[in-house]
Amino acid sequence: MRGPHNIVRLIRTAGTFERTGAMDVVLEQLRAPRELRIAARVMGWPFRWLGFRGDPDLPPVTRALTALGPSYIKLGQILSTRPDFVGDDLALQLRVLQDKLPPFPTARARAMIEADLGLSVEALFEEFSEPVAAASIAQVHQARLAGSGRKVAVKVLRPGIARAFRRDIDAFYFAARMIEVLSPSTRRLRPMEVIAHFDATVQQELDMRTECAAAAEFAANTARDEGFRVPKVEWGLSGRAVMTLDWEEGVQMADLQAIDAAGHDRAQLSERVIAMFLRHALRDGYFHADMHQGNLKVAPNGDVVALDFGIMGRLDEYTRRVYAEILMGFIRKDYRRVAEVHFEAGYVPPDRDIDQFAQALRSVGEPIFGMDASRISMGRLLAYLFEVTERFGMETRTELILLQRTMVVVEGVARTLNPHMNLWTAAGPEVERYIRENLGPRAFARDLARTARVLARFGPHLPQAVEDALRRPERVTVRTERPSPAAAPLWFLAGIAATSVVLALAGLF
Repeated sequence: MRGPHNIVRLIRTAGTFERTGAMDVVLEQLRAPRELRIAARVMGWPFRWLGFRGDPDLPPVTRALTALGPSYIKLGQILSTRPDFVGDDLALQLRVLQDKLPPFPTARARAMIEADLGLSVEALFEEFSEPVAAASIAQVHQARLAGSGRKVAVKVLRPGIARAFRRDIDAFYFAARMIEVLSPSTRRLRPMEVIAHFDATVQQELDMRTECAAAAEFAANTARDEGFRVPKVEWGLSGRAVMTLDWEEGVQMADLQAIDAAGHDRAQLSERVIAMFLRHALRDGYFHADMHQGNLKVAPNGDVVALDFGIMGRLDEYTRRVYAEILMGFIRKDYRRVAEVHFEAGYVPPDRDIDQFAQALRSVGEPIFGMDASRISMGRLLAYLFEVTERFGMETRTELILLQRTMVVVEGVARTLNPHMNLWTAAGPEVERYIRENLGPRAFARDLARTARVLARFGPHLPQAVEDALRRPERVTVRTERPSPAAAPLWFLAGIAATSVVLALAGLF
């Protein structure tokens, strides 16, 4: 329950932040107002002796979150997707937060598999290893399927993790509400919605069937993408607490020496990572939202292999078109069009001056594009963009923040592979392809055809609906001039004729 009893948990949290030195970093990055600073100090400084010590070799914030346990580690990872909320420097620290914890005993993992799947581990697998990776929510074992001997990865939830997360999430909601009350200016950043997003993400990860579905959908979308693949889900060996996938051989994307030793072209890989991310986001509206080096492998044949599908992002078709136009506007330095797109989408209040907004966007873009290719940074661009949108009263768009944050992460992966990569050169073809296919005449005809199909489904009901409306005008409290009964059939026939024309035009494209 999100009540005052959560103060006890928050005191322990504040004490840990004080003891590890993280409190100063967080308050500075959040630009916390005086009221919030006072509240944090009152809850933290007198109780620092209650706080956890943590690993002194870690940076202060990651040290505090790691000491506080799985829920806080996962919260840190989610907050790294919101540089607008926590600041760029802190987002960078949180992004490299080590999601590594001591593994739980293999015997417990075996017991959970047997309880979830209803068969003994020996009946399911010829071999079952000790943990090969342990994270905040689950750990991974390598195994071989009984009979075929095929190598698979078995992901098992930590025992009792759902209860632990539920307790801590309640405290997070309480803290978010306190922040909104003590610092009204932060309501623009929607702290409660940040925690709600975290809550929803965690609930998905606590049911392995949801992650299985995410992996399967992502695999289906990307099946024809040359140079990219997703492990196949073994549905018969997956359940609420267990997820089984094909084991993918390869080297971690972060191991540059191994990539070079295997003879892979790092420059080509860097461009592929950027291109694939944009293709998935724009073409499919469904993208891997945690594409750091730990979740990417390079297969022996050079394919990029994606892993861990706990955090996925979705974009509706309209948002995809808006984002593509914004990106293309920056690539072409058409700042007026970027400003217009923001206003057309309702991202910026209509009472603001569009010319001033376009000028502010130019001040964001020009310094970036004046740099050498190796210094062009999406991270820097977004940092400046957040400042501009805050000045013009733009409310946070959670779906765009997740997309933009992921692009920053992907850019970091690509630059690790090839420091001289030109981000815009790599991104341009994918954005142009999307715009060509979705914002041109063919796309217009396709939209009309889709609208016509929807109207056609309701066509048989339209005559009766019109007749009923004309016979019962007394039910209409506010209406325009009433059409004559003779005009109704003509209006309907005109609609059918227009539908036919649209369908015919769509066929031409």
